[in-house]
Amino acid sequence: METIKLTGQPRISLGKKDSKILRKKELVPCVLYGNKMENKNFILGEKELKELIYTPYSHIVEISIDDEIHTCILKDMQFHPVSDKILHIDFMNVDKSKPVAIDIPIKITGHSEGVKQGGKLQVLNRKIKVSALVNDLPDELPVDITHLQLGKSICVGDLSFDKLDVLTPKSNIICSVKVTRAAMGAAAAAEEQKK
Repeated sequence: METIKLTGQPRISLGKKDSKILRKKELVPCVLYGNKMENKNFILGEKELKELIYTPYSHIVEISIDDEIHTCILKDMQFHPVSDKILHIDFMNVDKSKPVAIDIPIKITGHSEGVKQGGKLQVLNRKIKVSALVNDLPDELPVDITHLQLGKSICVGDLSFDKLDVLTPKSNIICSVKVTRAAMGAAAAAEEQKK
């Protein structure tokens, strides 16, 4: 999994008033916690965060605060309901020797048999929550749909990945091929030809 390096500045004064002043300067209030460490409040530049926030991928984040480097993951974000500006970010400190739970995007591969027959592919889940050591986390999880037939679906329980524990419920559907009118017409035509 790709690592993004950021440099944060310690945040001394806390509170709503101070947060508003920071946001006007295009700075984002952040907090780092977890892994038996004391909470660290700091700020990051809004522009620095674009690569981390506006992407379908998950990343490991290395944040340097006061010459100390912390390995962490993005845990939570708050956006302004109207302007969509980032209001606050939570980062969780991780230990490279312990498994971490994180959402990883799915990459659909192959051409479905059902789609070739006129069906429509529906992707219902674009990410799966997994647990693994930081060094074993992939950028994406491949899901091969080559043998996916009309009216069938692939569930989380149908998948398995090396060195990863899947945390998303097994019954969650990743994708399915919906039967369309065109597919029904093609099936009816094929039946007629057999007669």
